Amino acid sequence: MTSAAHLENYSPASMVTEVLQILCDQKECAVECLYNSTVVEALLQPIHNLMRGTKAAPNCSETALIYIADVLARIASVEEGLTLLLYGENMNSSKEKSSTGAHIIAQFLKKLLDEDISIFSGSEMLPMVKGAFISTCCQIYGTCEGLQVLIPYSLHESLAKAWKKTSLLSDRIPTPVEDSDSVSSISQESQNIMAWEENLLDGLLNFAATPKGLLLLQRTDAINECVTFMFNRYAKKLQISRHKKFDCGVLVTQVASTAAGAVALQRSGFVNALITELWANLECGRDDVRVTHPRATPVDPIDQSCQKSFLALVNFLSYPAVYELVGNQDLPNKAEYSLREVPTCIIDIIDRLIILNSEAKIRSLFNYEQSHIFGLRLLSVICCSLDTLLLLEAQYQVSEILLRAQEESILETSEGHRDFIIDGLSVERNHVLVRMNLIGGPVERILPPRMLEKGDDPYPWPMFSSYPLPNCYLSEVTRNADLKQDSDLSKILLHFKMSDKQTEWIENCQRQFCKMMKAKPDMISGGALVELLENFVLHLSESPSECYFPSVEYTATDANVKNESLSLVQQLGIQMTVRYGKFLNLLKDGAEHDLTWVLKHCERFLKQQRALVKSSLLCLQGGCAGHDWFVSSLFMLMLGDRQKTLRFLQQFSRLLASAFLWLPRLHISRCLPVDTIESGIHPVYFCSTHYIEMLLKAEVPLVFSAFHMSGFAPSQICLQWITQCFWNYLDWIEICHYIATCVFLGPDYQVYICIAIFRHLQQDILQHTQTQDLQVFLKEEALHGFRVSDYFEYMEILEQNYRPVLLRDMRNIRAQST
Repeated sequence: MTSAAHLENYSPASMVTEVLQILCDQKECAVECLYNSTVVEALLQPIHNLMRGTKAAPNCSETALIYIADVLARIASVEEGLTLLLYGENMNSSKEKSSTGAHIIAQFLKKLLDEDISIFSGSEMLPMVKGAFISTCCQIYGTCEGLQVLIPYSLHESLAKAWKKTSLLSDRIPTPVEDSDSVSSISQESQNIMAWEENLLDGLLNFAATPKGLLLLQRTDAINECVTFMFNRYAKKLQISRHKKFDCGVLVTQVASTAAGAVALQRSGFVNALITELWANLECGRDDVRVTHPRATPVDPIDQSCQKSFLALVNFLSYPAVYELVGNQDLPNKAEYSLREVPTCIIDIIDRLIILNSEAKIRSLFNYEQSHIFGLRLLSVICCSLDTLLLLEAQYQVSEILLRAQEESILETSEGHRDFIIDGLSVERNHVLVRMNLIGGPVERILPPRMLEKGDDPYPWPMFSSYPLPNCYLSEVTRNADLKQDSDLSKILLHFKMSDKQTEWIENCQRQFCKMMKAKPDMISGGALVELLENFVLHLSESPSECYFPSVEYTATDANVKNESLSLVQQLGIQMTVRYGKFLNLLKDGAEHDLTWVLKHCERFLKQQRALVKSSLLCLQGGCAGHDWFVSSLFMLMLGDRQKTLRFLQQFSRLLASAFLWLPRLHISRCLPVDTIESGIHPVYFCSTHYIEMLLKAEVPLVFSAFHMSGFAPSQICLQWITQCFWNYLDWIEICHYIATCVFLGPDYQVYICIAIFRHLQQDILQHTQTQDLQVFLKEEALHGFRVSDYFEYMEILEQNYRPVLLRDMRNIRAQST
């Protein structure tokens, strides 16, 4: 041991740091001894002094700063410590918010990154000091609440600027000549620069831990490099982030929820590696395992060896990812497949495991039944996103291929009867076909089980090889949707007389709506609900103080929109809507034509508000990629009245709520900043789901922890719920209540409703976290037993606690910096 190293081990600074580190690792001790303003202020004092000028800190060394940053990072990694750094010891005190620990640390790091501080200039240890404070800040802005506090410092911009500068330096490192000293010095310099570059990429990657942070990361144009850095660490079996114990699944889920993120994951090699690993387990598993542990008949659910790959694919295949990587692409459908031919992309997985429409594909699989069931299970989960379902139907006619396969499973008996062969594949296909064709909430549709029963009749559910579905899958409970409720609801309208004061009238409407939702929620439906919504939105749209978006003159006639074309996805969405509307007795013959008329006018209306964007992203190449579920919901609510629907939408488009309920409203909209448009990320993701994650951590912490343990992000499932207006997750009456609540009480109620859902599902979520299928459960299962009205009082408490922050941020979506 050298004397220098010996002295370092016994220096007071290192010994104190070691003691503090030990205390930090013992949570009870840390809470008692460290998490107080006295300790934090003592740790921050040298930083204070440095920011005042070098003379104020004559004895502060680089090593001391690294020690300080390490202890602060450990404090920030624990909830109680993070709260102390963000808000101080007394959260309600009148003390300057900018003087809390998090603010001081962020200010210091920004000065270091921007080279706005002269201390240690030229020191070899300066990158290590910067890296240590990046580590501390990662612990803070890697959380939703921490990011909210640190956003004003634009650390993502400082990190990106430093990374671009370092990246240029690494490109300029000269090729070493044979002189060994030269080689050694250049090699060391190269390693130092590469290490610093990776440190900066790691700091940027941590922004991807939250929805809003991901938007900031995409604005830096470093998303591809950060995702490649993440994949390289994943491939080497290293911790994904050096600074925070992220599960790879959480980061992948966040990144894959956006179009640019999905493309970055594809380019990095992550998707290829995931599919290669899956194929090795699915098709090239060890033969001796199959012999010693034979599978049950017909086929077990997904084999344990493939479960991890299955969940990783479920995390990755959000609709934005599917559309970006599959949209407008044909299946290979080769005449012959080699047994050694391994899939490398999502299209290959669809071609080889899901759409097995040729003998060549079947022969190419070693384990045909097991592999195809895997594909059908995956199809079942990803088609819970109705936009994904429509895309696969439009491009590949999936249900037609599955019906044909069912037809081929029919056995002709000697008596002339036609019986279906009951096996794992026919049972799974039957389940998927019902799921794909039938729309409805938990009470409105009946899905057949996937498992066989014991006894003489192992599968009593009727199979079919053509549509329409057998009646046994159609629920009789809600066929008469509009009962004698109009006369009762009409009485409420008496309370909604126009007041001289617009504000007073609005508050009166909201008060009466809340009162009815708590007392008699079933009355908030039918024609009177439509009348209430129409009156309320009309008056709001005529009040300048209530209008968020500018008025848009729309003069297009039927002749003008006659030549507007709707995509095949939209056309299939119209058919699906009319089928659901007729099932609920809300729509009649001719509804398909009327909804087409409404959607064409909407497309023309929104097109004139769109910006011109040059982007390689498929989702930014024209109109909104998916179907318009909000317009379809309104059309059903208005009982198929096309004029009334269009008039309401034009008025509603002026209100802030339209940005969060009607997602196509802001697709490539000129109302958004250019960098937000180019990111392809919708405000529902970077605003609504960001706050859902933030409130979930505070309000239902066990559920929040369950998501992280499962390697899944709440933002992805919430984006799916909201995008399709909770179709297939809630019954029609609850969908109406969701829309009405957000219109009457404000768009922040979208967040509160999602928090209420997670609270309602807490026990189920904890159970499925243990069984390691949380993401499958949340995507496939309807929200059984959830009623918006049951949680109204709870949501009012959430409003009191969080509305000022939420609405301020929602109103800021037009601002240049988020």
